[in-house]
Amino acid sequence: MTTPLASPFLSTLFLVLLVSTKSRGFEIEEATIDDIQQAFNEGSLTSRRLVEYYLDQIQALNPLLHAVIEVNPDAVRQADRADRERRTGCHLSGGLHGIPVLLKDNIATQDRLNNTAGSFALLGSVVPRDAGVVRRLRQAGAVILGKASLSEWANFRTLGAPNGWSARGGQGQNPYVLSADPCGSSSGSAIAAAANMAAVTLGTETDGSIICPAAWNSVVGIKPTVGLTSRAGVIPISPRQDTIGPLCRTVSDAVHVLEAIVGYDPRDGEATIAASKYIPQGGYGQFLKVEGLKGKRLGILRAGFFEFPKGSFRQKTFEEHFNAMRSLADVIAFNNEHSVEERIEEFGQSIFLAAQNTSGIGPAERSAIANMTQLSRKGLERLMIEKQLDAVVTPDANISPILAIGGYPGISVPAGYDLHGNPFGICFGGLKGSEPKLIEIAYAFEQTTNVRKPPSYKP
Repeated sequence: MTTPLASPFLSTLFLVLLVSTKSRGFEIEEATIDDIQQAFNEGSLTSRRLVEYYLDQIQALNPLLHAVIEVNPDAVRQADRADRERRTGCHLSGGLHGIPVLLKDNIATQDRLNNTAGSFALLGSVVPRDAGVVRRLRQAGAVILGKASLSEWANFRTLGAPNGWSARGGQGQNPYVLSADPCGSSSGSAIAAAANMAAVTLGTETDGSIICPAAWNSVVGIKPTVGLTSRAGVIPISPRQDTIGPLCRTVSDAVHVLEAIVGYDPRDGEATIAASKYIPQGGYGQFLKVEGLKGKRLGILRAGFFEFPKGSFRQKTFEEHFNAMRSLADVIAFNNEHSVEERIEEFGQSIFLAAQNTSGIGPAERSAIANMTQLSRKGLERLMIEKQLDAVVTPDANISPILAIGGYPGISVPAGYDLHGNPFGICFGGLKGSEPKLIEIAYAFEQTTNVRKPPSYKP
């Protein structure tokens, strides 16, 4: 994304002006979806004004934080349409009507936005349709604000690259402590939500990619049960583990987004049919209960089971690769040909090379998958049933591999800050379809502790 503000120093200066921005007495910074909808209804805010505020935030902060890869050139037009619909009372779609949403750059949109997983290799590729979750967001009236940065290829190109880095987006920075790890792979989604660069954001998770960035950037992240949200139109990593979920400043905002994106999608039929039985009648909002912790049995895991490791070129690439579909071999070759921009010598592409050397899913892989299923049944499922637990609790994302293997849901909520100002979170995990219980627990914890604060931008 091109922006006239190329200096972190200028970005910091603009902070003083932007964080106090108001619209006729309405404070946009830190505003929730409910706050925004109320302001819409009262006439003190318009979708256009809201979108312009977030675009100003992105222009000022992105040179410092590298949270956004590109903005949607049609965002203001979409906001104007939402305002017209609100004035006339026609086509009011739902709870996200006129709300700007930032999407992780592996979630496809059939518009003028790219979908590249942070890599120049896919720049200019054209997708046939919106991703399933984007289609649902549009149906709910959301404004697609742009694409958030990420750990390139969702952290599955190489083990050598730092969290939050991609060739297109640069190095994402934690807005609380700029030198701190933002985690990944949904780094930009978490950073942007924390820094008020969007109302809400969407991320993806294969293993820890929503839960961990949420914890380390002091936002709420919901990793839904696999299949609850469609993966169609999302660059795939693992059909068994991939899921799409919200990263937002509050539990209620995350629940509003979750409500909009769940449901059956024929393009991800098997998974979404299997998970659709978990969607509660009356929706998820009914579980936002201040007393939601009352009577709940929580299993507190005192130790983690696993360690989660902490110009012209663009134009040339676009022309070379417009409309192209790529195999993994093509991407590997592209990275080698453009090794400076993709920083191959420094970071490598070890995971890509290892994957290319496999022969696909054979007996050994099928055996490993069956093994993981057994581990899930004999592990977390057995523990929770025997102990009659409603949820398990861990700091940060320590439980993410277990949730990933079983396709289980989890919600990360801000839990505090260390002596240096680094955020940390608490994760509530459960069995498939346990989102209602997890929402009750997470919301009650959030409302009781109320620890989240806006970013401090420490060095």
